Amino acid sequence: MVDINDIKNTFLHDLTSARTAGDLQNIRIKYTGKKGIITAKLKLLPTVRQEEKPAYGKLVNELKVFIQGEIDRKESQIKNLERNQKIAAEAIDITLPGKYTQPGRTHPISVVLKEVIDTFGSMGFAIEVGPEVELDYYNFEALNIPKNHPARDMQDTFYISDDVLLRTHTSPVQVRTMERSKPPLKFIAPGKVYRCDADVSHTPMFHQVEGLVVDTDISFSDLKGVLELFVHRMFKKDIPVRFRPSFFPFTEPSAEVDISCILCSGAGCRVCKGSGWLEVLGAGMVHPRVFEMVGYDPELYSGFAFGMGIERITMLKYSINDIRTFYENDIRFLRQF
Repeated sequence: MVDINDIKNTFLHDLTSARTAGDLQNIRIKYTGKKGIITAKLKLLPTVRQEEKPAYGKLVNELKVFIQGEIDRKESQIKNLERNQKIAAEAIDITLPGKYTQPGRTHPISVVLKEVIDTFGSMGFAIEVGPEVELDYYNFEALNIPKNHPARDMQDTFYISDDVLLRTHTSPVQVRTMERSKPPLKFIAPGKVYRCDADVSHTPMFHQVEGLVVDTDISFSDLKGVLELFVHRMFKKDIPVRFRPSFFPFTEPSAEVDISCILCSGAGCRVCKGSGWLEVLGAGMVHPRVFEMVGYDPELYSGFAFGMGIERITMLKYSINDIRTFYENDIRFLRQF
């Protein structure tokens, strides 16, 4: 009897000092676990005298029930206390102003690139892509620009090795597509290109969209019709367009496509340098040598190609005078779009 009362008193002292669920678990194991105090007392039952066994067993079982009940009650108290503490710690002051998260916007380059792709897509152009790390052969030689050709000076190139480079235009996609496909072809090749150049109108990385149409009986008038339609959809329906003779190694004849200055309406200003015209893209009829390089018969097939810088189109469309602002991540600039 004395021993049982001592166990009860010790248990109540331990229970009073318990503060966490972990403390309760330790007490539970100490008294009612497989190797606990109560379990040990029950194992002594066979050694108790026969006439004392009923009273002994009753006392130990009553103590066990008492201990389990007190532990459950204490556990409930601790859980309620922890819940109240958590609620107090996570309380929200509804009088505080809300946190405003500014919605994102699509970058102007992405906006115009999508518009260009959609415009040519509405005219039946497919989309082709190619590697940005390119072979010298596809970037230059297959486009009628052999080694030591003066035209290579027109493009300052990032070389990785003698034969590997970062493509300077997306024209290699045209060559790769012609190598694996037979005419008729009608596609555009959008993507990033790289050149060693940086100023108010050039960046080392920029975006281009080039196009190619190949079939029998393709003429310069087809090229003119496609590009005039594109310009009128991108800018104004009635904006004047002119084709000015130019030179590209992979087209012959070649032309620069100009539009009437969108700022001065052709009267002449600082942006158009007094000419009244702004250059938007280059184009021309595919050079027979390019067809020969991909195994096309230049006597049977003809085609036209064109290319434009998306940054250039975006600058003209939104009257931006410094290409570097596209990549400075100035929130004030980007919010305008």
